[in-house]
Amino acid sequence: MADFIGAGDLSKGESWRAAAAELIATLLFVFIGAGTVVSSSMLGAMDSAQLVAIAVAHGLAIGVMAAATGHLSGGHINPAVTVASVVTRKIGLAKGGLYIIAQLIGASVGAFLLVVVIPEGAQGGLGSHSLGNGVTPAGGLIIEVVLTFVLVFVIFATAVDSRGPGVIAPVAIGFAILIIHLVAVPLTGASVNPARSFGPALAAGQWADHWIYWVGPLVGGSLAAIVYQAVFARKT
Repeated sequence: MADFIGAGDLSKGESWRAAAAELIATLLFVFIGAGTVVSSSMLGAMDSAQLVAIAVAHGLAIGVMAAATGHLSGGHINPAVTVASVVTRKIGLAKGGLYIIAQLIGASVGAFLLVVVIPEGAQGGLGSHSLGNGVTPAGGLIIEVVLTFVLVFVIFATAVDSRGPGVIAPVAIGFAILIIHLVAVPLTGASVNPARSFGPALAAGQWADHWIYWVGPLVGGSLAAIVYQAVFARKT
């Protein structure tokens, strides 16, 4: 039980430096990702070009940030990835909690920076997530569960498993995020990341159906990690 909690991690400077890396990476990811949603919206209504721009921006941003912080913190940048890592005992509960707090702070700062730099009349929802027209809460929840499963499965297969491609794992992760956004932006906004949803929601005060963007990613990510570990991880 003590190993699962890992309370001793909180006394290590390495853990706090890792949390700082998570804070900075999540801040930049939200600023770039949500910022692209807002800036592209300034050019007109949602169309295929804007959808591609949003998907590419999120995919490139997460790939770059994962590459930059992978050796520092594991490059989670997402509470769903952190919870999946805790569930499969890749990191302790205490360190996981520290990561999530850092991610939420970073996401919030990134979103409030957008409030500062974007003209008030163009801010809209600051890239906050909401269900598309006709998408039910149940449908949105399933979408977030399935697509977060995809993301975390890719992360465990490419970055966590020692047999994976290692240094090019951020490329695969970035492409996974890009594909997920192409599918789900019109449906749920394509969160698969509670921090990405939380920051803009806090800054814009838009909380409609916000629970979906926590329950869906946390369930989908945990399921993916458990399945990968049980079925595909190398047995020692």
